[in-house]
Amino acid sequence: MNHLERLQQGRHHDPFDYLGRHPLNQGWIIRAFMPSAEAVELKDVGAMNRVEGSDLFVIRLDKAQYEQLPAHYCLRWQEKHDSSWHEAISPYSFDPQLPDWDLHLFNEGRHHHAWRILGAQTREIDGIPGCLFSVWAPHVQRVSIIGDFNGWNGLRHPMRNRGHSGVWELFIPGLHPGDAYKFEILSHQGQLITKTDPYARHMARRPDTTSLITGPTEHQWQDSDWLEQRRNWDWQHQPVSIYEIHPGSWRQHEDGSFYTWRELAEELVPWVRDMGYTHIELLPVMEHPLDESWGYQVSGYYAPTSRFGSPDDLRHFIDNCHLNGIGVLLDWVPAHFPRDEFALARFTGEPLYEHADPRKGEHRDWGTLIFDFGRNEVRNFLVANALYWIEEFHIDGLRVDAVASMLYLDYSREDGDWTPNRYGGREHLEAIDFLREMNEAVHTRFPGVITVAEESTAWPLVSRPPYMGGLGFSMKWNMGWMHDTLSYMETDPIYRKYHHDKLTFSQLYLWSENFVLPFSHDEVVHLKKSMLDKMPGDVWQRFANLRLLYAYQYAHPGKKLLFMGSEFAQWTEWNAKTALDWPLMDVPDHQGIHKLVTDLNHLYSAEAALHETDFDHEGFQWIDCHDSEQSILSFVRRSKSNPADVLLCLFNFTPVPRLGYRIGVPSPGNYHECLNSDSSWYGGSNMGNAGSISSEAVPWMGFEHSLELTLPPLGALFLKPQA
Repeated sequence: MNHLERLQQGRHHDPFDYLGRHPLNQGWIIRAFMPSAEAVELKDVGAMNRVEGSDLFVIRLDKAQYEQLPAHYCLRWQEKHDSSWHEAISPYSFDPQLPDWDLHLFNEGRHHHAWRILGAQTREIDGIPGCLFSVWAPHVQRVSIIGDFNGWNGLRHPMRNRGHSGVWELFIPGLHPGDAYKFEILSHQGQLITKTDPYARHMARRPDTTSLITGPTEHQWQDSDWLEQRRNWDWQHQPVSIYEIHPGSWRQHEDGSFYTWRELAEELVPWVRDMGYTHIELLPVMEHPLDESWGYQVSGYYAPTSRFGSPDDLRHFIDNCHLNGIGVLLDWVPAHFPRDEFALARFTGEPLYEHADPRKGEHRDWGTLIFDFGRNEVRNFLVANALYWIEEFHIDGLRVDAVASMLYLDYSREDGDWTPNRYGGREHLEAIDFLREMNEAVHTRFPGVITVAEESTAWPLVSRPPYMGGLGFSMKWNMGWMHDTLSYMETDPIYRKYHHDKLTFSQLYLWSENFVLPFSHDEVVHLKKSMLDKMPGDVWQRFANLRLLYAYQYAHPGKKLLFMGSEFAQWTEWNAKTALDWPLMDVPDHQGIHKLVTDLNHLYSAEAALHETDFDHEGFQWIDCHDSEQSILSFVRRSKSNPADVLLCLFNFTPVPRLGYRIGVPSPGNYHECLNSDSSWYGGSNMGNAGSISSEAVPWMGFEHSLELTLPPLGALFLKPQA
């Protein structure tokens, strides 16, 4: 089959080998393949001749004519369908643009700025503005750019093949930011496929799945002070209190439409700031077609979802957070991706981003596909993506979803449905290497940025550096503490004494990792009930139990996380299709929960004893963990930098007031009641110790001095010695 036949059939592997200018018989020939054209001219030279029976137009030039021709010549053509005339500089007049070194790094999996070479890059070449497209699609017959600019005709702009790299590229002059495009791929087997750009940095709003050309950001960042402070942030010994949100359902307009990023900057940021949270965690905001997935089935890893505005609108939101002293964490999903035909799945007609073996490449439970972590270019795609969000959007950390599913080859699989690693074990070695590489890249390039693993198993050293044999995460969600604590709190108080160990068990493993204590979105969906509705008892007891639970979370070692709506005690489960139940903020009991969360955040930040030793056993001491009969816990939180800086934390998990309850204390003196969850300010019965109480020289529980306290029903007390 000759060049023309392959072009006409869309099977030419390297169109630059035939199109454009080529020497011919001591002169030159210029060829243009224009399937939609009735007539074509070489501007300022003359008409081109159609090769009979084809869509190829040619013109022969002698030496003198050729020497007068611009390096990047212009074509004029008349469209068949409407006889209109158009002109454009030929894409086939340009040399290869991607440096070999960049391609080499990408193929080795070491190009940490892959988004700057792949995808759609607006640029000026030889003074000519346009867009350079490039895509990794190895072992296919052809790749073309299609879009409004060529009538979505894959024969119009076939791309240049860059050899063994598997990358295809084409510079098209005259295109602009906002222009829509996709890649048309003719697979090795002859299947014609249309795909969105894996590296697209903007995509059309669902249900449209087209990629959009994106120009350089026009946002002028104002957060240089924040970034400099972040570089030196001692996060292990500082407060980290995270407000987890789903941007599409935090608030909505009356017609049910979403708030934009700029509207969220005006309303969400002050709400979070005034409550005293240090961070916002966004559920995934990468482009995704399915609202019901909450963002966890990503189709555009490099594209902020268009639901809430442009990429620069997201930058504005994050910038506004930083200017208000709030960090931004992003929920990130490298474990799996959906089977959407327009996106990553079987990108070249065959498995490319996913592992080819379904025993390693498919999530049976979720109906999704698993990345091939052992393939350099796939690993590069993900590592660069992590860095992209930090570098381009100033994200302060990544919460990595479903880490447990990545670590085990037999995760949620029956015997015979998984394949062992090369040592015969169940550990997913390639995924482990990827996680370590990602964490090392993030922490090396961006000091102060944190990574948090949602990991629910006993895998060791998740939050320890790779040189120690760890995975390299900054922190890990403490799923065990969360499940045990909620199970305990959902138990009727009369039976809690039989489950006292659920509150104390965490101490057996607490110091093995850097933990976050999460009450996340996963705990208020799928018939698990809202945080308030989980609590047993009558209405008063439910609110008291919830106040007690939140106080216990803030007293317990570990950083904190709470999902939106829980801060004012929604009665109903979270529904991603509707806004939070904001009218509840007019109800006193719900106001009380909000006041308590606000005071807990501010106390947590103000008291070094509550945050400085979240990961250090020297900052925690039991007073009494054995009073299961009365369901009471008491312990000391202590600052490591100043051991005398202590806070006593006491919890009565029954509705029975405990009068004259004696506890040992680490030092004599007067103790100030700095928080009482039963205060009437929060909606409680106002039982307590009149704001302060003095110790007595009565030895108790191994301490030289003690207090005789009133413990309120279903109440928590935080006491601090007064100087």
